[in-house]
Amino acid sequence: MRIMVCEPSAVVRTILENNLSKNPDIEILASASYCNKLLKQIKDQTPDIILSGADFGDEIEKKALKTITDELNIPVVILCSMQDKLNNAAVLKKIVCLEKPNLHGYTEDFFSLLLKTLSDNVKKADKKERIDVVNNMIRDSVPEMGIKKSRIIEDLESYKVLCIGASTGGPTAVSEVLSGLGENFPLPILYAQHIDINKDKNLAQWLDGVCSNLTVKLAEDGEKAQAGTVYMAPADKHLIVNYVNNDFSPVLKLSDEEPEHFLRPAVNKLFRSAAQKYKAGTLAILLTGMGSDGADGCKQICDNGGWTIVEDKSTCAVFGMPAAAIESGGAKEVLPRNQIAKRILELVAK
Repeated sequence: MRIMVCEPSAVVRTILENNLSKNPDIEILASASYCNKLLKQIKDQTPDIILSGADFGDEIEKKALKTITDELNIPVVILCSMQDKLNNAAVLKKIVCLEKPNLHGYTEDFFSLLLKTLSDNVKKADKKERIDVVNNMIRDSVPEMGIKKSRIIEDLESYKVLCIGASTGGPTAVSEVLSGLGENFPLPILYAQHIDINKDKNLAQWLDGVCSNLTVKLAEDGEKAQAGTVYMAPADKHLIVNYVNNDFSPVLKLSDEEPEHFLRPAVNKLFRSAAQKYKAGTLAILLTGMGSDGADGCKQICDNGGWTIVEDKSTCAVFGMPAAAIESGGAKEVLPRNQIAKRILELVAK
C-alpha cells in the first residue's frame, strides 16, 4: 500500500511515518504539512491513499482535497476531532475521518485501527476506480458501439498478470511452461527465480533464446511491464508490483529489502505484491523448488480471489515449494508440468 502523509506537526508526522513503515506492505511515498503541498507528487507517483491530520477547514486545503478525491480518485483518511468532523461535514462526503488522538495516544491499538481503515478504504477505492475506468471507456472511447457494461466488467475481472516462482530445477521447468504459451500471450509475466549473483543475466538470455515465442529480460526498477514479455527478478533483488496503471499494466520495483527466509529475490514478495494490487486479477504458477518460499504468497493470492497452479510431485525436481503451498491452502490446482501451459491459456481465454 503506497501512502502519502500530510500532518502540520513534524512530531506527529514522524510518529505516523515511523509506525506505518514498520509494516512491510506499506511504502511511504512522501510527506508534507498539508495536502496542497503534495499535489504535484500525488499526480506523479499515484499513491493508493492519503493520510492527513491537516486542517481541512482551510479553503486551500479544501480545494486540494477536492482535487485528490474527485479528480484523481484517491481515497483520503483524515485524523480529526469530532467537532472538526461536525463543522466540515460537507467536505467529508468522500473522506473517512478517524478520531485524532493526543500526543500520547498513538498506541499499538490506534495503529491497528488505522491500518485496517487504510486497507479497507484502498479496497473500496480500487473497486470504484475500476468502475470509473469502465465509465470513461464507455463514454469517451466507444459510445457509438453500444458495448454492454456487463461485458466490460467481465473483462476487468479477468486475469491481468501472470506470476511465476521457482527454485531448484526452475529454469528447465519455466522454459517448458513459457514455450507452451504460444505467440501473442496477452499478459505481462513476472518471474522470481532463486539464483546466484552473476548468473541471472545468462539465465535470462538463455530463456530468451529457448522461448522464441516470448521476450525474456531482467526486470528494471520503475519499468512498465508489457504483455508477452517475461520480466525476471535480478539476483539479490526482490521484484514487486509497485503500482498499477489505468490500463492495468504493472509498474515494477526492484527492492533491497531484507531477504525473506534468507532469500532475495523471494517468490513470496512478488506474489504478495501482485495479490495486493490485482486481487482477483492475479494468476500465479509455483514450480519446483526446495523450501517453502511462495506458499504464503499463493495463500494470499487465493484469499484475494486470484488463481494459483502448483506443480505436481510427479514432475518436480524438488517437491518442496509446491508441497508447502498445497499444505497452506494456497493451491487452487495441482498439475504436472506438461499440463500447466495449456491450463494457463484456458484460464486467460475465459
